[in-house]
Amino acid sequence: MAKLYFYYSAMNAGKTTLLLQSAHNYRERGMHPLLFTPRLDDRHGVGVIRSRIGLESPALAFGAEDNLLEHVQRLLPEQNVHCVLVDEAQFLTRDQVFQLTEIVDRLGIPVLCFGLRTDFRGELFEGSRYLLAWGDQLEELKTICHTGRKATMVVRVDEQGFALLEGAQVEIGGNERYISVSRKEFKEVFFGGKRIKLIDPLEQREDTERDTQEELLE
Repeated sequence: MAKLYFYYSAMNAGKTTLLLQSAHNYRERGMHPLLFTPRLDDRHGVGVIRSRIGLESPALAFGAEDNLLEHVQRLLPEQNVHCVLVDEAQFLTRDQVFQLTEIVDRLGIPVLCFGLRTDFRGELFEGSRYLLAWGDQLEELKTICHTGRKATMVVRVDEQGFALLEGAQVEIGGNERYISVSRKEFKEVFFGGKRIKLIDPLEQREDTERDTQEELLE
């Protein structure tokens, strides 16, 4: 049975790598995945999905005005679509998430979405909000804060490592602008004015305070 999947995390958890690996797995079996990426994310060129480790693939670029259901329906007479994969899914609109549910429910095609849950202020993105509400299967991909805790949030920082408190929700950038942090660290940085060292080794803690990495990711 086809499902709408949402794989979410903070930045640098390997979302795009997992998407590209999934697409490869389909192609390896002679199947046809259809990849979407937002047009506004042009860091590697419009219509290109590229991971931090160098994997990449062409994709259909979409804007807020595009109907993703119609895109798929136009392709079906020419070739079968076995799966739809959406990168940076937090940038979807409410209507587009509904269209993805229609691809699943009416066309019987599984849809895998990969994206951030919250923005630099700790607020849900529109796409993420409705994927969390309407998705059939939700999976968190885990990554680590520089403190050693599980990172669940993202802060936007200036050149000195201080959190930016104002600005547009959507501003494209990478590790030079966004840092993945735990909720505790987010509160200290965003609300408390703490500076993040942009390159910072893991803090050394006493054995009595040190958790195993498995425990940190629970």
